[in-house]
Amino acid sequence: MTTLSDDILTQLEGQGIELPSWAFGNSGTRFRVWTTEGTPRDPREKIADAAQVNKHSALAPSVALHIPWDTVDDYAELRSYAEDLGVTLGTVNSNTFQDEDYKFGALTHHDDRIRQKAVDHHLECIDIMDATGSRDLKIWLAEGSNYPGQMDMRARQDRLNDSLQKIYARLGDDQRLVLEYKFFEPSFYHTDVPDWGTSYAQVATLGDKAMVCLDTGHHAPGTNIEFIVMQLLRLGKLGSFDFNSRFYADDDLIVGAADPFQLFRILFEVIRGGGLNNPDVAFMLDQCHNIEDKIPGQIRSVLNVQEMTARALLVDREALDAAQAANDVLAANAVFMDAFYTDVRPALAQWRESRGLPADPMAAYAASGYQQKIVAERVGGTQAGWGA
Repeated sequence: MTTLSDDILTQLEGQGIELPSWAFGNSGTRFRVWTTEGTPRDPREKIADAAQVNKHSALAPSVALHIPWDTVDDYAELRSYAEDLGVTLGTVNSNTFQDEDYKFGALTHHDDRIRQKAVDHHLECIDIMDATGSRDLKIWLAEGSNYPGQMDMRARQDRLNDSLQKIYARLGDDQRLVLEYKFFEPSFYHTDVPDWGTSYAQVATLGDKAMVCLDTGHHAPGTNIEFIVMQLLRLGKLGSFDFNSRFYADDDLIVGAADPFQLFRILFEVIRGGGLNNPDVAFMLDQCHNIEDKIPGQIRSVLNVQEMTARALLVDREALDAAQAANDVLAANAVFMDAFYTDVRPALAQWRESRGLPADPMAAYAASGYQQKIVAERVGGTQAGWGA
């Protein structure tokens, strides 16, 4: 069995991966939102489900909220409720893609009234952050156009920057704005924030509290995502990850499901660039469990991230540096592949047991009875996702 050094285990122990509240609600495709038994009926039940992931893995200490999907009357009380369950409330995600006014844009809209409405929504999100103790406001914009000539692309960039400036000015001293990008969908000719360069160009004008969010599913097939990770870390602008997996586009599948080697390569660059356990680089999942059970799906993802982090930490940096300096292509690649092919699962299971955690969190959750309990107790749950 592979042995993980004390240094590697210390780094793994510090790893935390935020869970998205919406991953526990009903979700689906453009054609159908599928219902599942035991679906949360309100934000409290989503947080309770997220706490189960942390209970069995010790990898998910915080839960991200999505507004208005997670709107409550008393956010301070929601914060206290979460803390009683052993988790905190994390990133607040805005939503400007489900209101009729935003059909042709929100923060980029040419109508001053609609644009101000979108800005005000983000200011409300910051008020919520004040109550929950959250640091990050994450912005993803479903804005763009479908046809050449439909929109003035340059004017939309100018209006976006003006809107972001207004939002940024409201941030507290310890709060951040994190701008996510996505290369297409639902706009197909042009998207207002389609890539890391556009996101970087926008946040660079705002200040030190504005960062880029990298969603691992938001790239064209074949994109070298680890290069983007390296570059944003190098520039000091990688604020957060949304980890998921995709075969074709933004599939939002379990992390590592499609390409475990890509996840390994990304995490190597995270480690290489000083992003692991760096408070300035937040790890989060962003998934839609359409057909699988929600809680074990999240457990599987955080375990996959942990496993590939352990493998990436096993890369022999001294041997790799020597091979690279000698231009020994095959030796350098072999160092990478040796680490990737190392089975760290038995060592991680043993380590979990030594910390009072279940060796197999998936099996422990299945045996806990929690899934059967929520199926019996919750009737009519739809909250927390695209079907909300």
